[in-house]
Amino acid sequence: MPLSPSDLPDDRLLKPYEVARLLGVSVTQLAAWAREGKLPTAVKTPGGHRRFRWADVRDAMTRKTVHDPEREQLEIDAARLYAQGWSIRQVAEKFDCSYGAMRRILLRRTVLRPRAPRPPI
Repeated sequence: MPLSPSDLPDDRLLKPYEVARLLGVSVTQLAAWAREGKLPTAVKTPGGHRRFRWADVRDAMTRKTVHDPEREQLEIDAARLYAQGWSIRQVAEKFDCSYGAMRRILLRRTVLRPRAPRPPI
């Protein structure tokens, strides 16, 4: 079910993947931010899973408290290399991340070139 932030009540508890999707980051990055205190304190379920209050996430998004200068610089550098003609795969290898993760980073920073057609089998 897709999230529509305008429909969420303030006390709604969001799963990490939902918050990651809203913030445009991976669940791993979200967990790192939570450990580092860059996100509001998560509620722990009886099973030990994190849940985030929508009101806290919304406030963090509006205050721009979720800011990682290293990641931002990586994204800027990756977009610059891609604009210079590097392929997504080459940029991903340069920054030691997966093709999919780099594609998501570049989608946030630039318009992707059309994919090359695949040769017939």
